[in-house]
Amino acid sequence: MLNWSAQPSHREPSFPRARRRPLRAVMLSAVGASALVVGSAAGVAMLPAYAEAPATQGMAPVGPASFADLVERVKGAVVSVKVDVVEKAEAASPEFGEGMPGLPPGMPPLSPDDPLYRFFKHFGAPNGTPQRPHKGQALGSGFIISSDGYVVTNNHVVSDATNVKITLEGGKVVSAKIIGVDKKTDLALLKITEPGTYPYVEFSNAMPRVGDWVIAVGNPFGLGGTVTAGIVSARGRDIGSGPYDDYLQIDAPVNRGNSGGPTFNTKGEVVGINTAIYSPSGGSVGIGFAIPAEVAKDVISELKNKGSVTRGYIGVQIQAVTQEIAESLGLKSTQGALVAQVQPNTPAVAAGLQSGDVITALDGVKVEGPHELSRKIAALGPNAEVDLTILRNGANKDIKLKLGKLPDDQQAKAGGMMPEKAAKTALTKYGFSLEAAKDVSGAGKDGAVVTDLDPDGPAAQKGLRQGDVILDIGGKPVAGPDDVVNALADAKKEGRRAVLLRVKTGDNTHFLALSADPS
Repeated sequence: MLNWSAQPSHREPSFPRARRRPLRAVMLSAVGASALVVGSAAGVAMLPAYAEAPATQGMAPVGPASFADLVERVKGAVVSVKVDVVEKAEAASPEFGEGMPGLPPGMPPLSPDDPLYRFFKHFGAPNGTPQRPHKGQALGSGFIISSDGYVVTNNHVVSDATNVKITLEGGKVVSAKIIGVDKKTDLALLKITEPGTYPYVEFSNAMPRVGDWVIAVGNPFGLGGTVTAGIVSARGRDIGSGPYDDYLQIDAPVNRGNSGGPTFNTKGEVVGINTAIYSPSGGSVGIGFAIPAEVAKDVISELKNKGSVTRGYIGVQIQAVTQEIAESLGLKSTQGALVAQVQPNTPAVAAGLQSGDVITALDGVKVEGPHELSRKIAALGPNAEVDLTILRNGANKDIKLKLGKLPDDQQAKAGGMMPEKAAKTALTKYGFSLEAAKDVSGAGKDGAVVTDLDPDGPAAQKGLRQGDVILDIGGKPVAGPDDVVNALADAKKEGRRAVLLRVKTGDNTHFLALSADPS
């Protein structure tokens, strides 16, 4: 497997290193035990008689004697998923080829009976001639959740599938159809088309604890019926794969082909669906990620009943409150979700939410961060009425809001604007230059565009990017570069440590805190 890989198949996606964020389940420390030694002038002293008993005293022996009985109960419900796909071929580089189509520069024309002629005619030419789509296969895992043959797997295992085959325990192969998929949680529900009564397993109703034993069963590298064991290493992991990341981290070895397979607790209940691993080498290094059963149950239920998943929607872009942003806003903690942008014609507009508001509670329950808020709002569904507590200008305010429906495929377009004029204002010690947005094609009428950026400068280190449009600074709108220069100078005179910028990157808006005096 590659870096962040969703495991399954031989075409699975990977999450490149550039996308990794600190402490996002990317660079994780191994869990270890250390001994406590009490020292004295005479050497090592004994703990006093009244000291608390060691934490390990009275604990059961480490691990069960065997998982064999458990495996015997559940293995019949675990299946291998084989998918036929049509992969689109890419046209080759246009800089190649002149004269006869398909030939690199300088290569003499080929006779129609030349093998290379037939090769280029079949597969396409390196000068941009379209190549034919070609068929491929993907392998993954799954598990049966009902006696009539409903099967759970990952969306990325069956995406773009033209044909789905299920291999049952014992080697029997049956056909299956896709009932529904949910890209945002990477889940899919299949149905075996051949009538029959099938062994099945159930989801657990209780979340596992960190340290609980688990076993993973699946089809790694096409080796169906493979069982591995480990423990739950962590909960609530955000690996940057989607807006609702809430993974279990397990150390039971999982590899390519395990995707969509189940993670069981010692009762034989499904506590997770194996989806991704972290691997610098491509193989298992003991860091795997599984979608929790509590998330999967609701999604699978909706897929079975409706074929799709509908989610609640406020209509805002939100982000985490960093320590620097908290200081810039005068907040006492980093809890909550900061509203970076309110999208037009949404429930947020109707309720009066504003950019710069910090959502601190939902229905009276504290909001720790933006991911938690997103998951809770999505789970409530459209038309639910909620009470939001926000912090605005240092004061708490309660807002009632009726949720809308999350659009099916809402994606922001990346990429900044490139300047067309050279009238720039340099802020050398911050490491960037600005130009009025109105003078830059596609940047809009308001704000100041970052036209040059020192990648090692203070601004870049805080997240500013070339092409970003600075819309507000210190809570005041920016009409041009002078507003940014003056606001930074005022913040320095007032002795403030940082000043808050509201920045537009492509179609997304977010806040970042810039040091008032980086020198």
